[in-house]
Amino acid sequence: MKTIEMTNKEQLVLYGLSKYPKSTDKELSKKLGLKHSTVTSIRHRLYKNGYFRPLTIPRLQNMGCKMLVILYTNFSPLIPLEERVKITGKTIEVFEEIFFSVGEQDKGFSLSLSQDFATIGRINDIRTQTFGGRNLLEEKYPTMIVFPFEISKVHRFFDFAPLLKKRFNLELKSGDYIENIATINKEDIDLSDTEKNVYCMLIRYPEYSDSSIGSIIGVSRHTVSRLRKKFEHKYLVRKINLPDLKKLGFEILTLYHIRFDPRKPPDIDKNEAAPLLGNSTIFLTRRVFEAVMISVYSDYDDFKKDSTRIMQILKENNWIAEKPIIRSHSLNELIIIKDFKFAPIAKKILACDIEV
Repeated sequence: MKTIEMTNKEQLVLYGLSKYPKSTDKELSKKLGLKHSTVTSIRHRLYKNGYFRPLTIPRLQNMGCKMLVILYTNFSPLIPLEERVKITGKTIEVFEEIFFSVGEQDKGFSLSLSQDFATIGRINDIRTQTFGGRNLLEEKYPTMIVFPFEISKVHRFFDFAPLLKKRFNLELKSGDYIENIATINKEDIDLSDTEKNVYCMLIRYPEYSDSSIGSIIGVSRHTVSRLRKKFEHKYLVRKINLPDLKKLGFEILTLYHIRFDPRKPPDIDKNEAAPLLGNSTIFLTRRVFEAVMISVYSDYDDFKKDSTRIMQILKENNWIAEKPIIRSHSLNELIIIKDFKFAPIAKKILACDIEV
């Protein structure tokens, strides 16, 4: 395991920024037991040195987005990764629906948000045609897993706090509450043109101040601040602070695709699959008979220990009839093609009239 060139206070503040992304420095200082000035100084230093970046995630399921889609593919090792990225960048990655995409020499995966199945199906057809026509595929078609929000649950959506707590060996209490981030608001959401533009700009420029966003759009700082609070109150946005995994010494990113035994799947309403969530898990979504997890590990031993834990839970509860697909990626060799680009799909779904 690689050593981390951070002081104990820096580690604690980075964890706090991940655990409490909406907190002010003053609020964070109370939660962490540090001086207000210390938190402010460390936060500025960590941000300047690239240890984290702020991100505003749109909760588009409340505004017409119907599904979350995960796709993974095996590629021919004969085609250089750089050439493949160049080809797909012009034909596939241009679609607004894809917000996260990564690749290695022989494999890759992506995450998308879509208004309907027809759109994501068309993207997949173009993807398969491109991969097949350019001899990029190894053997199989790309595997696509669709999670309609109405019948799915998302228990973690890039939550790095448990991972950092484990990495820094922090002795802190954590709540056991299991949230469903895919929850759809019952009330109709109808935004004005100004609200749509502010919303899209908050997604596009999460690091900008309210006054900076206001000057770009042509509205007052007060308007932006008021709308930001409204969006947060109605759970239309979610703030996170995204850590730089490589700087923190992590080496492995793993995607798990689990198909539950139809005779005895874990009860989705009772959250029976919650024990699968480990400290290394940053993402978990599931339907009744299927789940996808993404986890991050410091090294191979860390990966092996956690993957064994996951398999033991699945087997002891008789939840699976076949082995899960486990796809590990080296963070040192991985190329991030689309790095949490949510603004294009937010603009498309909301029909914002401002460039993002």
